[in-house]
Amino acid sequence: MKVLLFIPLLFSLLSMTTAQTKSFYDFTSTDIDGNEVKMSEFKGKKVLVVNVASECGNTTQYETLESMYKKYGRENFVVVGFPANNFGGQEPGTNAEIKTFCASMFHVTFPMMSKISVKGNEIDPLYQWLTSKSENGVMDAPVTWNFQKFMINEDGTLEGMVKPDVEPDCDKIIKWIEQ
Repeated sequence: MKVLLFIPLLFSLLSMTTAQTKSFYDFTSTDIDGNEVKMSEFKGKKVLVVNVASECGNTTQYETLESMYKKYGRENFVVVGFPANNFGGQEPGTNAEIKTFCASMFHVTFPMMSKISVKGNEIDPLYQWLTSKSENGVMDAPVTWNFQKFMINEDGTLEGMVKPDVEPDCDKIIKWIEQ
């Protein structure tokens, strides 16, 4: 009888542990040109994941993100942009239009992924992991608007989040990059 009670408890503990051991590196996305990108390509780097939009009040953050990407180099730090149209229809364009906009307006050279959903029933699996403590083992951090920033450490673990209206070059992110 004791064994029968123990088995469900064991399965419950194993499922919680499994969900929390998944890392950023376990995901694959599609870049803005349609190519598969394994997040494991960023192993050993700090990664700032940002959901972006072209017609948002925060869109000027592209400039700061690009500046940070250039300043901190591609060896130890990378910004990865994920266009999303979840808030106020502020990213209505196609991937080609988004790419042209980013290149012409902000000279973006950091990796840009294909447009995804960052919330709701159609949420991308990576964003499901980023926003759910049950999956990332760190925190619940639902995306509240465009330009929410997630900090991934060199081991592929979520370390923190910065709200959309906070500039990317805030003290919290700069200290994290430089540590």
